[in-house]
Amino acid sequence: MGSNNFKRSVLIPFLSGIIGAVVVLAVYLNIPGLNKNIASINNPIDTNNALAITTSSVADNQTNYTAVSDLDIGSVVAQKILPSVVGITVEYQVSSFFRSGMTTTATASGSGIILTSNGYILTNNHVIDTSSSSNFYQVSEASKISVYLYNDSTPYDATIVGADTTADLAILKIDKTGLTPAEIGNSDNLKIGQFAMAVGNPLGFSSSVSTGSISALNRKVDDSPETQDNLIQTDAAINSGNSGGALVNSQGQVIGVNCMKVSSVGVEGISFAIPINTCMDFYNNLMKNPSSTNNTNTTNTTK
Repeated sequence: MGSNNFKRSVLIPFLSGIIGAVVVLAVYLNIPGLNKNIASINNPIDTNNALAITTSSVADNQTNYTAVSDLDIGSVVAQKILPSVVGITVEYQVSSFFRSGMTTTATASGSGIILTSNGYILTNNHVIDTSSSSNFYQVSEASKISVYLYNDSTPYDATIVGADTTADLAILKIDKTGLTPAEIGNSDNLKIGQFAMAVGNPLGFSSSVSTGSISALNRKVDDSPETQDNLIQTDAAINSGNSGGALVNSQGQVIGVNCMKVSSVGVEGISFAIPINTCMDFYNNLMKNPSSTNNTNTTNTTK
C-alpha cells in the first residue's frame, strides 16, 4: 500500500515532467514558426520604438487633416476664378450748365469677366454707359475704357464690341492674348441655398471676394426696368464696383453677372445677378451678328 502511494505521489509526476520537457524541446527544435514565437519572448519589442512609430502615425494623420482643412471650398474657388475677373475703369467728361465751357474729367469703375483667351470680356452695360444729364450737368459717353488684369497694374485699352441697355450687358475687347477665360456654368440648374461667391472690385478694392448662398431665383426688381426679370438673388455682398463681376458656384463656374444690390436703412444681404445663360445668349448672338444688339447709348463695333 505504501509502495503504491509512493508511485502515485512521486514517481509518476516525475516521469510525466520529464516526458513533457522532451516533447516541448522537440517541438521547439522542429517547428520554425513556433521557434520564432518562443524566441521572441526573450527579445521583447522595444517600447520606445513602438511609441515613436505610433507618434509618427498620429503626426502624419494630423498633417493630412490640416492640409485638407486649409483647402476649404472658398479658397479653392477664389484661386480658380480670380485670374478670370478684371477691373474696369471708365473716363468721361462732366459739363456744368451753370458755367459755360466748364468741363471736368471724372472716372467710374466696375468689373468684368474674361470669356476668351484673346481678350473678349463680359460686363454690365451700366459700367460703361456713363451718358446722362440733368438740369445742372451733362455727362458724356465714355471717352476711355481701361481694363486691369489680375495681379497686373498695366491698363489695357478696351473697345466696345456691343452693348444692350435692356439686358444691361456689354462685351469689351482688349488687345491681349494668353488670358484665362472663366469656366461657364449653367444657371438653369441653380438651387436655392447653394454656395455662391461674388468676385469683383468693390469700391476700388481689386480682386475681392464675398461668399454667401443663392437666396432666390427669377427675381424681378420693379424699380430697375432695364434689367431682366429673372435675376438671381444672393446674400453674397455686392457693392459699387462689383457690377460686371462674377457670381460663381462651388466649382468656380460663373453662374451670373453681378448687377445690383438693395441699399436702404435696415436692409442687408439682398443683391442680384443676371443669370449667365442669359449673358451667354447675348454674347453668342453678338458674335454672330454684331448689329443685332439693342443699344442706344454706346456704339457697336465689329469683331
